[in-house]
Amino acid sequence: MIDTSKPHPARMYDWYLGGKDNYPVDEEMGRQMLALDPRVPVMARVNRAFMHRATRWLAEHGVRQFLDIGTGIPTEPNLHQIAQGSAPDARVVYCDNDPIVLAHAAALLRGTPEGATEYLQADVRDPEAIVAGARAVLDLDRPVALSLVALLHFVSDEDGAHELVGRLLSELPSGSYLMMTHATADFTPEESAAAVAKLRAAGVTLALRSREEFGRFFDGLELVEPGVSVVHHWHPELGEPVPGQDDGVIPGYGAVARKP
Repeated sequence: MIDTSKPHPARMYDWYLGGKDNYPVDEEMGRQMLALDPRVPVMARVNRAFMHRATRWLAEHGVRQFLDIGTGIPTEPNLHQIAQGSAPDARVVYCDNDPIVLAHAAALLRGTPEGATEYLQADVRDPEAIVAGARAVLDLDRPVALSLVALLHFVSDEDGAHELVGRLLSELPSGSYLMMTHATADFTPEESAAAVAKLRAAGVTLALRSREEFGRFFDGLELVEPGVSVVHHWHPELGEPVPGQDDGVIPGYGAVARKP
């Protein structure tokens, strides 16, 4: 059942990207976010571009399995198209909690004959369900890249965001990777405080974390150079720049790290 009484991050993201799979409540909140910072659509595209670059880097470094949580509404190219473009035998499991993403899952499942793509309807706050579903497609004795792009800033500390990531990583073997982006208030404190308040009033959690708090997600892991960086500064040579990404700071961090 799709709840159209309050905005949903996946549908707002779709609206920012110019998609059609959103509702008036999502557009209304999206426009309020634009009023606070007109670069929000650029931020959405920058996060998407990071996912492309990080997936490409991981595939080029031998990773053949991907678990993407917080998939969002499909926009091409999707993660499996990037991964299987480099490694046709790559296996990808997508996961999201919004029924509208499920309605578009067929678009996420058109992969290569050599590889595999599957979709799970589950919430990041239920790691056991995600791991059980992923195990049916992925070999969890072999390295897996866990993708959490533009997701964890919707999970509060009260919901145990860091513990959830630790729980997911605990199921993955040595040689696995964590790829993440996360919004921050470090650069735009006033606009960010207003955004948090507006979203909270609409029933959406926004937990903007500092660089240090974001870095804690990678405790015990080996960061890939250049470590934690502003999202579009992470290996820019692996993709095309997003128009507008250098017009002022993009308030978010990205990183990829290996589980030893």
